[in-house]
Amino acid sequence: QLQLVESGGGLVQPGGSLRLSCAASGFTLNYNVVGWFRQAPGKEREGVSCISSSGGSTNYADSVKGRFTISRDNAKNTVYLQMNSLKPEDTDIYYCAARNRLKPACAMRGYEYYYWGQGTQVTVSS
Repeated sequence: QLQLVESGGGLVQPGGSLRLSCAASGFTLNYNVVGWFRQAPGKEREGVSCISSSGGSTNYADSVKGRFTISRDNAKNTVYLQMNSLKPEDTDIYYCAARNRLKPACAMRGYEYYYWGQGTQVTVSS
């Protein structure tokens, strides 16, 4: 069964850091563009970041530039999202997603992704 599984979410104080992981099972993630998205109930989904299959190309939403870093370890079949200087407005459910491997371009819109994880909650609060 093809799955993406996020982990690393939790409760953190403003200014703190978290590292989210997105691990693939049932398929190799090495040839897929991977994106991170976030969405709270009743809110629109927002593209946070994406990374090309090689890791050589990345993109970030303006709201997280300079604070978040996306990376991948293809040997571990895992993509990471390092989140620093967290703010209360970063509170959301975070999802990772993978594009079809025939789609090599980094993308920030959810409808361009085929595989999705179940999400991990990030709460930034004092």
